[in-house]
Amino acid sequence: MRDSSGKPGEAYVCWLCAGLVADSPTACAACRHAQIMTKEMNGKKLKNIFVNGAIKALFIAEQIEKHSTKTSIGAHEIFLGQVRADVLNNKKVVAINYTTYEDMALEKMHEIRELIFAKYELTCMHVYHSLGEVKAGEISLFVFTSSAHRRAAIDACNEVVERIKNELPVWGKEIFEDESYVWKVNR
Repeated sequence: MRDSSGKPGEAYVCWLCAGLVADSPTACAACRHAQIMTKEMNGKKLKNIFVNGAIKALFIAEQIEKHSTKTSIGAHEIFLGQVRADVLNNKKVVAINYTTYEDMALEKMHEIRELIFAKYELTCMHVYHSLGEVKAGEISLFVFTSSAHRRAAIDACNEVVERIKNELPVWGKEIFEDESYVWKVNR
């Protein structure tokens, strides 16, 4: 997509129907699927990994179900990151509010994706990370790798999770019962 000056700009493309939705990652105008967009930035397609709020179990199940027709796949590995109700300084965490600098995070995730596909023989890889508030007990990170054999799927999934935790510019504000907060430190 090009902006009014003729330079490459930003656009979002639906992963399911390839419908173009300019300037909005939230819903495809063609097929009405929400949050399943690829961001096209300066000629490079970047998958939008961000989901507003918690990642729902039905969404996870649907993503897994889509792979049942891909008969060259022999193994899947899945990581689900769940918000814990930690107690810090005698205060219980009730939610985490995730924020990011989206363009930077999508660029970094694209780099991680390219490195993982170069290193492991994967059929596919999907990553979804929450933004906004996610309550304790809800899912905030979903990583799903597939390959012909289990070792590649397992090792790739583990490496993706570690790289996300260490390299992706996503920050979490842990919110306590009394509505005070602290910024989360990844371990």
